[in-house]
Amino acid sequence: MKKFTMLVGLLASIAVIHATDRSNTAPKEPMSPFGIGSGATASRTIETLQTWAPQMRDIGITWYRTGGNAGWGDLQKPDGQWQWEELDKHMAYWDHLGIKYGLLLWGHNSKDAGGLPVKGINDWKTYVEKLAEHVKGRVQWLEVWNEPPNFTAKGQTAEDYAKIVAAAYDAAHRVDPGFKVGLTAKSADINYLEHVIRRGAKDKFDWISLHPYEVLGGVSDNKGTEPLFMHIVPTLRKMLAAQDPARANVPILFTELGCDADPPGKAYGKGPDGAAHALIKAYTLGIAQGVTQIQWFEGRDGDSGPMGLLDARSNARPAYTAYGNMIKHFGDHPKYLGWVLLNGRDYGFVFEGANSIVLSTWAPKGDPDSVYFGQAVKILDPLTGNIINAPTYDLTVSPIFVLGVPENLVAQAKENKNKPLPWDGDYSNAKSISVSYSEDGKAIAKGLHPTSGEDIGRAVVLYGGGFREGSVPGGDAFIVDPNFLSYKTGPIEISTTVRRKDPAKSVSVTLRYEYDNPLDPVGIDPFKQMPPKEITAGGGWTTLTWKLDDAEFNSYWGYNFSFNAGNYLVKDVTVMKLAGM
Repeated sequence: MKKFTMLVGLLASIAVIHATDRSNTAPKEPMSPFGIGSGATASRTIETLQTWAPQMRDIGITWYRTGGNAGWGDLQKPDGQWQWEELDKHMAYWDHLGIKYGLLLWGHNSKDAGGLPVKGINDWKTYVEKLAEHVKGRVQWLEVWNEPPNFTAKGQTAEDYAKIVAAAYDAAHRVDPGFKVGLTAKSADINYLEHVIRRGAKDKFDWISLHPYEVLGGVSDNKGTEPLFMHIVPTLRKMLAAQDPARANVPILFTELGCDADPPGKAYGKGPDGAAHALIKAYTLGIAQGVTQIQWFEGRDGDSGPMGLLDARSNARPAYTAYGNMIKHFGDHPKYLGWVLLNGRDYGFVFEGANSIVLSTWAPKGDPDSVYFGQAVKILDPLTGNIINAPTYDLTVSPIFVLGVPENLVAQAKENKNKPLPWDGDYSNAKSISVSYSEDGKAIAKGLHPTSGEDIGRAVVLYGGGFREGSVPGGDAFIVDPNFLSYKTGPIEISTTVRRKDPAKSVSVTLRYEYDNPLDPVGIDPFKQMPPKEITAGGGWTTLTWKLDDAEFNSYWGYNFSFNAGNYLVKDVTVMKLAGM
């Protein structure tokens, strides 16, 4: 009996030593770009996970955003005791499925009135250390907070978020340098990240997370804004190179991105097929620009509406089939080879896939476009999995995969890989860009794109033609081709040719534009409004001009500047680089 007791004690001691000394052996192989996420409702219990998580594994998804609720309040109880059972149970479930995961660090403190635990920063460090010690060897990727400045308390600043990021980084790395601690922001709020880095998070993060729903919205609405989405990572890297050069090349993850599958016309619904199109385009464009992983939101409908690959009854939507077909043919680690423009207009992106070279292609907008591939090719509809063999295909906004891409297209793609993706032309070396309006109200975009699009333009065009109403609801917003200008723009001039709709009535134009506001302590107001400029009295055209030296075009909300709504007519708008650019 004594020998048995000694043996049990020895085994227990070995177990303790092993648990204490284990290095962070969590998976360190390259991440697959194909991940999944979930809202709280669909992930709260193992029983709920069982209604959708195995289906994610079945289509080849190998990464999940957060392997359990690692929130501070769920782990440390009011009596100070630490409770790991529920977290361990969830992590074990994902381990059983063979799906890797990270953890989300968040939680409040009694010393703070909700929001970021800045007053209890030492307690926050203890929480991160305890968690890191517990999951060391099983988890590597730790994400600090969700969508800041969301879920922060009134008055809390970018500096406050920087404090908890730096504290989490130091605490986790003290336990094991192998942990990867993520800096994050809502939407594509590069301006907020810039403030956070300046105010204490410099060199205190290993990766960055964004949730660029709004920028993807332009793509899923078929506005032709693919080049804008393609420029999220390059613009972010410009900011990092300027603010934190040592972190300029950290991994970029989109830990949430999704599309509403409700019918078009209902809220933000794009319909089931439209949501599947958005998924294929998001991953195609994301991988092409160097996103390490996109964690599609979400696996099954939960508390965020019809966003799931599966509906609330776990029935598969077209997006589920499309995602599975993409993973099957792209493989876990597709290699981006470059882009092509089919017929000079249709976006095509070429990848070295699982078993062949794959072309993901679609027409950005407009009528179907017949494309000749030069030979018979295998054409796969990702929404159904159906394959046809044909030398031609009528491309629409619905993406297709071409399997076994002709060598001439592969060669073109490789030659184009490091060139800017053109947006109705290449304006990367232009001195100015503009938009004007034709007699039928069509926007003639030359590097400058109105977000209201051609349909609204045609609807508000007046007899006489060649100009637009300034009374478009909400005003009119404009996107600068990111190949022309992005991040710090230097001195520029924005001008517009306008006239009064009623010559006798006074009317003004107000410019609102993205800029770097160093005086904004929160870092959530990256727009500056200029004083209004009155349009000259009478019926003649006049040019209004603004010279700017602090513009910073990050496309936070999917556009760069806007004009107010008003009773005036717009003939054209121009953006010009001034001396020194």
